[in-house]
Amino acid sequence: MGYVVLARKYRPRNFSQMAGQEHVVRALTNALDQRRLHHAYLFTGTRGIGKTTISRILAKSLNCTGVDGRGEVTSSPCGQCPACRDIDADRYVDYIELDAASNRSIDEIRDLIERAAYKPAVGRYKVFMIDEAHQLTKDAFNALLKTLEEPPEYLKFVLATTDPERMLPTVLSRCLQFNLRPMAPEVVREHLALVLDLESIPAETGTLRLLSEAARGSMRDALSLTDQAIAYGGGQLTEAGVSAMLGATHTGACLEVLQALGRGDAAGVLQAADVLRQSGASASGALDDMAKMLQRAAVEQAVPGALEDDSPDAAGLAALGSAFTPEELQLTYSIVVHGKADLALMTDEHAALVMVLLRVLAFQARTAPPAAPRSAPLRAPSPPSRSVPATSARVDVGASASAAEVSRADAADTVRAAVTQAWNASPVAASAVAPQIAVAEPEAVEPRQAAMPDKVAEFTDAPAADAVAPLSTAKHVEQANLADLAELANRWDAAVRRLAEEGRLSGLVKELAWQGGLVAWKAGPPTVWRLRIAHESLRGGALKDKLAESLAQSFGVPSQVELEAGEPGDTPSRRDAAERARRQAQAEAVIREDPLVQSLLTQFSTARLVQGSIKPA
Repeated sequence: MGYVVLARKYRPRNFSQMAGQEHVVRALTNALDQRRLHHAYLFTGTRGIGKTTISRILAKSLNCTGVDGRGEVTSSPCGQCPACRDIDADRYVDYIELDAASNRSIDEIRDLIERAAYKPAVGRYKVFMIDEAHQLTKDAFNALLKTLEEPPEYLKFVLATTDPERMLPTVLSRCLQFNLRPMAPEVVREHLALVLDLESIPAETGTLRLLSEAARGSMRDALSLTDQAIAYGGGQLTEAGVSAMLGATHTGACLEVLQALGRGDAAGVLQAADVLRQSGASASGALDDMAKMLQRAAVEQAVPGALEDDSPDAAGLAALGSAFTPEELQLTYSIVVHGKADLALMTDEHAALVMVLLRVLAFQARTAPPAAPRSAPLRAPSPPSRSVPATSARVDVGASASAAEVSRADAADTVRAAVTQAWNASPVAASAVAPQIAVAEPEAVEPRQAAMPDKVAEFTDAPAADAVAPLSTAKHVEQANLADLAELANRWDAAVRRLAEEGRLSGLVKELAWQGGLVAWKAGPPTVWRLRIAHESLRGGALKDKLAESLAQSFGVPSQVELEAGEPGDTPSRRDAAERARRQAQAEAVIREDPLVQSLLTQFSTARLVQGSIKPA
């Protein structure tokens, strides 16, 4: 007899030999033992995980007669009776396998249905197994439906597919479905060790790990790769030989790349990437290996000691988890995984690999963050300061502190000093509208006054209605002054927050109210609110009418909203932004002044407060 490949030679002959599919084995075993037999089974899952094998074992279980020839349906076929031997040898007349990949038309299914009319020739049950069933045509499926739903008592259907999404729902509803899972590398490794032991073939440490990972959950692929490795190594399995056969990357170089990324060492990254190029490793394989290492490092970082001790790179991965913060580790993993798509865009895939790695360095926050944008407003004068504890802050002692980094508390003090100066210079202006304070650099703070309307529209005096008593009556003057603007801004801010608390603002109407600045007001009825709004998209008539309706419902007085184009001086949105900035600066000052933080900064010369990790309570 000629050589039999390992995938066929060590094909499971009964349920007890099945590896990695305990959930399916348990269900079928219980059904067979209790005689709860369904008429149609559907096995789904990727290639090489046991769909056809389970089908054959099920056929043997249904037709096994035992060693003495008097056995019944069993979950443990004997493997010695004529039925078991013939099914294993692919010559049992009552077990029919149909490959739908090449026999997918309605003619083949009609032939199958004609066979179903005849009782089993030698066994208890006829078993029709249709592999890759999703490739049957729609007409073939429809022709099979009636027989599949109500087959004769002696007939069982077994369907197998790698793509259940393409199966007709009417077929799925007629089958008992089992989803076979890809096998874990540990399960594949244990089975390969057993097979090699039975074959008396020595294997170096690490070869089984390479083969089991390369199989990607398929036991058949693992056994086929093992056959190939045995032939490649002349009857022996060496780690170097298997690595060369698989085209595996140099794991040491991949680990060196990641360690250099953890240090922020661009020269080290380029050097390790050059080692990968010289070793002949593919860029795609290198990114795959790096992604696996980062995943394992993240697991070790989250649960120390979770890595296997026998893994050759366990120590390096543990150190890798210490080189990255959790945020940096997640970011690096994401860039590496998505970077595979970039490799096909360049003729030189290793050049693309280098760009992916440099992208990681570009996104790492290892220098002082850029200056705050000039559009971040601070409002003056601020209410009396209150102690605002910071709910979270992180001190990083693993990166070098930038010499340009300035204490955030000092920057906050500088801002407050500039606001105070503006207040003293023009108390009315400071109380009327929030000056825009832009921090370009911690040392340079430039106050500037927001745009002011040239004139407040004049309305005739009218008594304020009782319904609007919570809002003070406006002074009506011919020319604008800052005190009037302050009163209008306070009036509109109170009105908007009242609408928000009552749940009367949503969508674009909410944006209109929050972004608009009140430039004129007249008591009603109807109460007239004139708003200045910069965004053209918010100056639509429908939004204006909805806002007027909300105001009328809230205050019980007919209301009218008028809109004009222009940059508003003081809005509820800007007030909220100013308050958030004030609380953020105060929280950062509290953290900076904390004795424990100061002790850490003093004790570790490379320690720094991580930008963005401080959050107000």
